[in-house]
Amino acid sequence: MAMNPSAPSISTKNNVSLEDVRRSVTYHPTIWGDYFLAYTSEVTEISAAEVEELERQKEIVRKLLTQTPNDSLQKMELVDAIERLGVGYHFVKEIDTSLRNIQDINYPKYNNKDSDDLYIVALRFRLLRQHGYYLPCDVFDKFIDHQGNFKESLANNVEGMLSLYEASHFGVDGEQILDKALQFSSSRLQSLLHQMSKSFSTKVNEALKSPIHKSVTRLAARKFISMYQENDSHNEMLLNFAKLDFNILQKIHQKELSDITRWWKALDFANKLPFARDRMVECYFWILALYFEPHLGIARRILTKVIAIASVFDDIYDIYGTLDDLQLFTNTIQSWDANALEQLPPYMRICYKALLEIYDEMENEMEKVGTPYCVQYAKKEMKKLVSAYMEEAKWFYNKYTPTMEEYMKVAVVSSGYVMLSTTSLVGMGDLVTKEDFDWFSREPLLVRASATIARLMDDMVGYGVRPMRELEMFETKLSAVQCYMNQYGASEMEAFAEFQEQVKKAWKDINQECLQKTTVSFSILMNVVNLARAINLLYMDEDGYTNPKAKVKDYIKCVLIEPVTI
Repeated sequence: MAMNPSAPSISTKNNVSLEDVRRSVTYHPTIWGDYFLAYTSEVTEISAAEVEELERQKEIVRKLLTQTPNDSLQKMELVDAIERLGVGYHFVKEIDTSLRNIQDINYPKYNNKDSDDLYIVALRFRLLRQHGYYLPCDVFDKFIDHQGNFKESLANNVEGMLSLYEASHFGVDGEQILDKALQFSSSRLQSLLHQMSKSFSTKVNEALKSPIHKSVTRLAARKFISMYQENDSHNEMLLNFAKLDFNILQKIHQKELSDITRWWKALDFANKLPFARDRMVECYFWILALYFEPHLGIARRILTKVIAIASVFDDIYDIYGTLDDLQLFTNTIQSWDANALEQLPPYMRICYKALLEIYDEMENEMEKVGTPYCVQYAKKEMKKLVSAYMEEAKWFYNKYTPTMEEYMKVAVVSSGYVMLSTTSLVGMGDLVTKEDFDWFSREPLLVRASATIARLMDDMVGYGVRPMRELEMFETKLSAVQCYMNQYGASEMEAFAEFQEQVKKAWKDINQECLQKTTVSFSILMNVVNLARAINLLYMDEDGYTNPKAKVKDYIKCVLIEPVTI
């Protein structure tokens, strides 16, 4: 989530009235309204002919994938194209087998005929690490000169530079050669943009803005379909398959969003809780970044509702609730008792009732598949989230600025990403075990790193721009930026520089964790990676969640409204 939970929450104090305490922050209303209600079953119907044609084309692509020699540039480029076109989920086993074979062939001996080709070496390195297969970074040693820098002659190979740039994002802590690779390749690509063809410069610009490792799959696929089509050497059958698959998935997602919009509209939060952000469509897009596959519809529906209600809670704690109300609300959620409903103020009653209904629905769905136990893990994480919100509210009310250590201990949880990581497993069926839930509940480094990225990117993008900063009584806005400046006597610029480094470190931690052999499957680890990618997209330059007219509007159109032309 990371939905600005660091705005102050104020309560009554001595002779201060509720009218003075409650803030009147007006967020922009949803720009979507009832738009997605138009996507009825009739509109989103997928014909038998479309399904049949998709299956026919899929088998052709599968045959192409399995028959292309493993130790070949063609195989690596094919795997890369399949994944970037967004259809890799159809061929998980085949791709995994291919990459395992590529690793077996090239490791530990990688001094083969391709070892001097930067493009091939970097592509192989990226594909393997991208899927959790370890390949040492010293495969790049031969591209280093006597001064310890990448050879300047490599800059003339723009395809090699782009391949190196994409590979460099998969480094772990201590791999200095990949730090150098990132700096070298990004600066050279930037300087060579004016010399490139229009189609290649488009590809490079997109990579510099959003490298493959940090890209949200559906949006990246939509963009890559256009770029792949411009490539003269593209495979026409693969391209058509990707287009058809994209449009079919889009219809599935449109219908899901239509149903969720109807549920949200019935809650009428926009009218009953006008202080809260109305961002249902953005919530669904956020969760779609996490997993998009057709068979995970229940998981998407559940997690979208959870993130939506958490967003409302976030605004209650940050904007509207008095400290007494918030303590009562926190205690009620900790009890998870339906009988406690009546003791809450009306505005909190509405939210609490919705919360109970969401988790009741979750429980009903899980009982159908024999995994009701997982709901207890989800409830536990929601309780931890509101406790973190409450702790922040106390800080603000008491005008207490915590140390960075104190702040991050709470704020990593209040980012919502610890809760979302665990709850993302609900609805995934037999892909998940109880041991997976236990692993996530221990807050491993992977989860903490993703949550750290969420917290710090949110705090940086939100610093100084929230409406309440203009109010005299809220001169100090508690966030990581303020805490760091206060503790170390640092400037805003110094705080931002420090946090940008911490975000880079967190991405390296994510990379390291994905290379570790754990009891948790790689596909489940990707839930957490995808959460980090989502926050990177939404909070890269602006608060794309709170501001509905930001760039996210175009992303939503691209993924959920406009079909690909076939």
